[in-house]
Amino acid sequence: MVGLENVIFKNQEIKNERLELTDKNSLYYLSTALTLRECTLVLKVPASRLIIKQARFIDCTFEVKQELKNYQSWTAASLKGCRFKGRLSGCDFGYWPEYASAPWYQHGSIEDCDFTEARLDGCRFLGCDPATLRFPKWPCFTLLEPIARADELNRVEWPGGYRPIVVDGPYQDPPRTRAVTLYAPSIARRFKTTEDAFREVIERFDGIVY
Repeated sequence: MVGLENVIFKNQEIKNERLELTDKNSLYYLSTALTLRECTLVLKVPASRLIIKQARFIDCTFEVKQELKNYQSWTAASLKGCRFKGRLSGCDFGYWPEYASAPWYQHGSIEDCDFTEARLDGCRFLGCDPATLRFPKWPCFTLLEPIARADELNRVEWPGGYRPIVVDGPYQDPPRTRAVTLYAPSIARRFKTTEDAFREVIERFDGIVY
């Protein structure tokens, strides 16, 4: 991007360091053959300033200081034993090779990660085992195996006409989706209803973490 300084991390292993990715005039690349172990990454840039391509993160902590929105490049990362803090919305994690033809999307994975200190809104987990993940509690809630249970989930009348899982049309959830985490206050505002109305429906189901 014109006018931005490229800050590139690649072809190295970094252990037990704190990396602050906060400069609004920089474009950060976490790229090929990069392994970070037991590092803390402070993220305070928009999604357009953070590029992940086939990097590995092991036992790292991500401190998201500025809400990270609509970020699919986590699916080009290998995440193991990591902890996330802060606000993330519309982000995807895990194995989703169909997302793009670029080779780094063949290497995405997530396991043993902890999101209990994060606020997730419309975040999906693909091609992974959600049993290895720790999800945030209410007012976040997580639908487990939503594709397999789409008929069951959509058969219920949700507040405001909300439809939790889309299985057809151009905006359908990917078949690999194993879990999706939503933020009740955001949905309640969008559909002109209340958090309590959503919770009443959620409490009827097994397979929802809240």
